[in-house]
Amino acid sequence: MTEHRVRVADYAVAAGDAVICTIGLGSWFAIVLHDPEARIGALAHVLLPDETMSRDASNRAKFPGTAVPLLLEEMRRLGSRGRVFAKVVGGSSMFSALLPASGINIGERNVAATFQALAAAGIPTMAQDTRGDYGRSVFLHVPNGRVVVRSIRKGELVL
Repeated sequence: MTEHRVRVADYAVAAGDAVICTIGLGSWFAIVLHDPEARIGALAHVLLPDETMSRDASNRAKFPGTAVPLLLEEMRRLGSRGRVFAKVVGGSSMFSALLPASGINIGERNVAATFQALAAAGIPTMAQDTRGDYGRSVFLHVPNGRVVVRSIRKGELVL
């Protein structure tokens, strides 16, 4: 089995017998797409809700609104032609106690931006593990679309 590790503001797409993973999600977000017929999966580790929050908006994997179309393009390049489904993980408020009451909650904004991007692309969300105040790691098993979420606080969850 081939393992693909995805860093912050990066993505991976794979077919067949592979695992795509990302470690250390906090307020950041993992967007997981899967085509069960073609056995093709993709994972983006997005950083910010939109391009206005970054000086450099050239990295399409950095934002939900550009990451979703990028993942779909790459999945189609590998042969995806069927229905694609999403699972999403992350969007924690890791340091909410340190924010003023009117402070920007990046985690919550990433959650909203991701659901908006998926809706715009017509991709249904099949499962989610979002929000909270703890970090997570995500493992997509491409052959069957199983997503394993691990955290110190909550243990292991299968989506």
